[in-house]
Amino acid sequence: MPDPAGGNVTLTIREATGADWPQIWTLMEPIVRAGETYCWDRDLDDDGARRLWFEPAPARVYAAVEDGRILGTATLHPNRGGGGSHVANASFMTDPAASGRGIARALAAHVLAEAAAQGYLAMQFNAVVETNVRAVALWQSLGFRILTTVPRSFRHPSAGLTGLHIMHKDLTEDGE
Repeated sequence: MPDPAGGNVTLTIREATGADWPQIWTLMEPIVRAGETYCWDRDLDDDGARRLWFEPAPARVYAAVEDGRILGTATLHPNRGGGGSHVANASFMTDPAASGRGIARALAAHVLAEAAAQGYLAMQFNAVVETNVRAVALWQSLGFRILTTVPRSFRHPSAGLTGLHIMHKDLTEDGE
């Protein structure tokens, strides 16, 4: 992936392991504490976050790594069980210090490809905070549609009550 400063960046996206957790939590903790983009308790501790992020199989966790440093992470799992298990769900967090470098886009492209390869027919996001305009723009640029916005369903620490988008992308070639 090209570096905006003109050099070459070697970003590897791979499945994360339990040994990656300390680095993953280091980038996640400030995002969780800010309370601006996830419907998680802002006081969530290390163990609780690890249980949320590292769900049991068939869930998978990915890490975007550059020079041994994790710059982003994502989860991929069925949105629901049983009759809904053909639709994927995913969550993404990127180190704020790496913002604007294309890490989230690269991670999203990887996870979308993995979801399709694993046989998911679509991906659905259940709770994209509408004030998270960069994420909304990224998902829309990757073909996600906003199906609806649930009003006043997220308590943003500075914007007050705001909506949560439900977003969807078909992963099949024919779009059916």
